[in-house]
Amino acid sequence: MPTGEVNSFTSEQFDPAVLARSKNGAIVSVCLPARNEEKTVGSIVEMIRGSLTGEHGLDGHAALVDEVIVMDDGSTDRTAQVAADAGARVVAVRDVLPELPTGSGKGNVLWKSVAACRGDLVVWIDADLTSFDTSYVTGLLGPLLIDPTVAMVKGFYQRPEHNGVGGGRTTEIMARPLISTFFPELAMIRQPLGGEYAARRVVLERLPFCQGYGVETGLLIDIAALLGTGAIAQVDLGVRTHRSRPLNDLGAQAMEVLHTVVHRADGIEWNDQWSTQLLHPNQAPVTVQTAERPPLVSCPEYVRPSDQIETVGSGREASHAD
Repeated sequence: MPTGEVNSFTSEQFDPAVLARSKNGAIVSVCLPARNEEKTVGSIVEMIRGSLTGEHGLDGHAALVDEVIVMDDGSTDRTAQVAADAGARVVAVRDVLPELPTGSGKGNVLWKSVAACRGDLVVWIDADLTSFDTSYVTGLLGPLLIDPTVAMVKGFYQRPEHNGVGGGRTTEIMARPLISTFFPELAMIRQPLGGEYAARRVVLERLPFCQGYGVETGLLIDIAALLGTGAIAQVDLGVRTHRSRPLNDLGAQAMEVLHTVVHRADGIEWNDQWSTQLLHPNQAPVTVQTAERPPLVSCPEYVRPSDQIETVGSGREASHAD
């Protein structure tokens, strides 16, 4: 079957000052989901604020990034303090949309980050990166700012081995075979599970978010189904290094990706009785996260940033998710 058409770029194609002049009033939020990332989160925040925000002017031009938010998902170390000291707005995940049932998992954090931020364009950067460069942000924003038909931009990169362990294992042994089987039009996406990507708020608000590690796969499939593969672009971000997880941790992630794809695949009748436990001989079962958060626009508790501004302007007390 033919694969879809996905435009590819490199981060070097985009100059931050030129992009800043192309925003046309759009607000850009960079959100970092974080749990116990005190060793890396501060430097990432400092680099973004040091060269991409209005405080430092981009050589006298307007800011490219309007806010940097660290979504603290119950950290027990100094993640929140380090991020705040570096200049980020730190938001506790539990404080966003507290009226709704409690959720958990990376996808839950990303879903709440959309509610917590002000951005028309939302950029997600993993907080455990040791290779971060501000070109990650400019590369992810570039296609969104030059082409209004682009709804999502996925980053891809080289993932060198660290202590003999390479990245992308779950991608190659689970995500890529599943996508090739059920969604071959998305087979040209080089890093479907990569944590560095950006999208338009108006699209994200309309989509469900898998709460666990199936979130990237689910968003990719759902955006393609909603708008076509032409609405997705990918950008070469160079080299990416981060904390590699041991093999035993990857089974649960892979199972969450499996459930995400099967739940969306045509021709497969979903069975609510399918197991959500990863079973190992002589080990306790591991329950994987397969629940999904609903589209934000379907939640009465969700208040769009534009609605908040209107509420403030009308003299009524404004409410905010965080």
